[in-house]
This record gives sequence, structure tokens and C-alpha cells, in this order.
Amino acid sequence: MQIHIPPQVEAVLQKLDVSGHEAYVVGGCVRDTILGMEPNDWDVTTSALPNEIELALNGYQCIKTGIQHGTLTVLTDYMPVEVTSYRIDGRYSDNRHPDSVRFTNSLKEDLSRRDFTVNALAYNHAEGIIDCFGGIEDLKNRTIRCVGVPDLRFQEDGLRILRALRFSAVLDFTIEQGTSSGILKNCALLRNIARERINSEFTKLLCGNAEGILRKYRPVFEQFIPEIRFITDAGVWEHTMSTVTAVKADPVLRLTMLLRSQSAETAGEILRRLRYDSGMINTVVRLVELQQLPLPANEKALLRLLNQYGEKTLRCLFKMKAADRKAQDPAVTGEPEKLKAAEAMLENVLTRGLCFSLKDLQLKGSDLLSLGIPQGAEIGRLLSFLLDAVMDGKCPNQHDSLIKYVRSIKDKYHD
Repeated sequence: MQIHIPPQVEAVLQKLDVSGHEAYVVGGCVRDTILGMEPNDWDVTTSALPNEIELALNGYQCIKTGIQHGTLTVLTDYMPVEVTSYRIDGRYSDNRHPDSVRFTNSLKEDLSRRDFTVNALAYNHAEGIIDCFGGIEDLKNRTIRCVGVPDLRFQEDGLRILRALRFSAVLDFTIEQGTSSGILKNCALLRNIARERINSEFTKLLCGNAEGILRKYRPVFEQFIPEIRFITDAGVWEHTMSTVTAVKADPVLRLTMLLRSQSAETAGEILRRLRYDSGMINTVVRLVELQQLPLPANEKALLRLLNQYGEKTLRCLFKMKAADRKAQDPAVTGEPEKLKAAEAMLENVLTRGLCFSLKDLQLKGSDLLSLGIPQGAEIGRLLSFLLDAVMDGKCPNQHDSLIKYVRSIKDKYHD
């Protein structure tokens, strides 16, 4: 099999080769290409030592991002390529990073330190795919399997536990039995992992085929969301897992469906603990608060809801209710008629460009001043009054009509 390598990466491989060093693309880029996916990034492994990498790539900017572990980031035509010397890792006293590394001239030894067989694949054009641990077979069988002894791999780096689950969910792979047992046995190691790293892996996992993973590996998620332990009603947990997968694979929606059995306050605490940004936290908390909000097929009512909560929130609530309905009963297909009618009406309201916010009102504070309304809070109150009139259909959202309406109600309004 021949892998198409971007020209920037080809140039790195060629320069290392011309300098007398072995060099291969390695890891996820090889895995994804074999699976027919577009790699997010390209990593290179080489027999060259760090100083030899710099010499071979003279002319490129080399950033010593992980020089203590033999890694340099090479900028080639503005494309970053990580280049790492073959290495053997020492002891992992923090269950995350090796205390030391020892460089080696053996590609197989370098591949043997990697997490999963499907990530322990290397390739160059001269030799093709190098597979020392059965990664190709595991790709064919859609299996996640540790390289070597699972307990050792997870004790080296606890984040690998969550990475295994993320790969399984995103790629829709099964997890090999020994690897699965190792995950459950060692899951407490996640308590030692930075919350930001858990956030990244967990979010990607949730946006994959997450239901089966949440069901089988619940003890793993309890390590960083201990509140899950208090969901003692099996039916509630089953429904939660089903709705997570039933809703669109969007981080906001999936996190909301996972946390909706908690209070809005608790949901916020969980997300802050996992270092989500304030925008994500505020949106999820708001959706958890509003999950029971009725969404009627009534134009005036929808305009009021749009005014109060905004288009983005309402669209999310419709998606949540559809997922909730879908997950309630496998025999139920599609959305209930009332929900479909309400969503169709929302689309109609938005397509027609009906006014539901002050920024769209075709009359401004300066217009009211010219009509003799005094500067101050009175202007704001009258604008809100006019917006209500427009949403209620009492006055068209047209400048002249609004001016006429103000004049007609001016005395009455002041009374």
C-alpha cells in the first residue's frame, strides 16, 4: 500500500534520508490514511538524534517543543511537523510523562513504547508499512488493543485509558478484552491527569458513538464526574446514555444531555472542574435550566421565546426534545406532530424575518427623542413597549407605522 504524504512532510523525510538517517511517518497519520480518513497532523520518527535532526533540516525553523524527549517541531511552508528520535521511555512516576528517555537506533523499540497497535504503525515509500505488533490486523478487525501489557501501558500514562475509549467511540472500534480489563482495573489513575487533557479526550469521545462506552465503562467516568455515582435509578442512566447518542454530535448538546439529570448549578460545577470555557459552561447551564420549557406551535409565543432566549438556544431546545422523544421508546420513530409543527413555525418566523429584538425594531431612541419623549429610562421603556406591540401584531415593524403608533398611544402610554 502506498500512502500519499504531503509535500512538506516528504521534504522532511528526504532531508533526513539524504543525511543518512532512517525516517518514517508514524502513528495516527498512518492509521487514519489506511482507514481512508484525512490525518489532522503528520508525525515523523527517525534514527537521527535531536542535534542530527537540526543539522539534517538546516534551513528549516526547528522549535524545541519537547527536546528533552527528543522531539522538535519543524516548520515547513508554515506546516508544523513533529520529528522525534527513536527512543525508549524510562519510568513514569507521574503516570503521565516519562522521567527520562534513552535514544535507540531501533524502530521496533520505538514502536514498542506506543499506546495501541493501530498507533504503532510506521511508513516510508522505500519500505512500505512497518507493523511490528499486529496493528494492520487490528485495523481490519476494528479493534483497539494495547501494545504489550495493558496494565503497564495504562500505568505509564493514565490518559491512555480515556484515549482508548475515545478511539473506540470515534472510530466505532471494539476494545480487546485484555485492554478493556486494564481500563477498568486502572481507571483511578485518571485522578492524576490534568483536567484540561481529560476535557479534550472526553469531549471528542462524547461526540462519537458514546452510548455503549458510557454504559460499559461508567466507573471510568465516575473518576472525573463523581456525581454520576449518585444516579442510582438505572432507568435514568439508561435514558441519559440514549439521549446523548440521539442528539446531534455537537459538544454543547452532548454535554447538556449527559448532565441534564443534574441541577443546573451542579452541571456548572462539573464543567468548571473540567476546565470548559465560560461560553460553553453558560450555554450548557442555560439549556439544563430550560430543558422543560414548553415550545408551542404558536407564532406570538415563539416570538416571545426568541426575544427572551435567542435563536441559538431555541434551536438547541428543539434538538434536545427530539432526542429525548427518540430515546424514550425504541418503537417510537420520528418526532411527535406538535413538536414538528412548532419547529416548522419557528423556521417560518425566522425565514420571514419577523422582529423579536430591539436591534431589529425599525424605530430607534433618536426617533422617540424627535417626538418629544424625554431622554432617559423612558426611551428604553417605550422601545420595549413598541417591540411588544410588534410581536403581538398590533403594529407592523415599519418606521412610519411605528411613528404613527407612538403618536396614537403617546398620551395613553404616559397616563
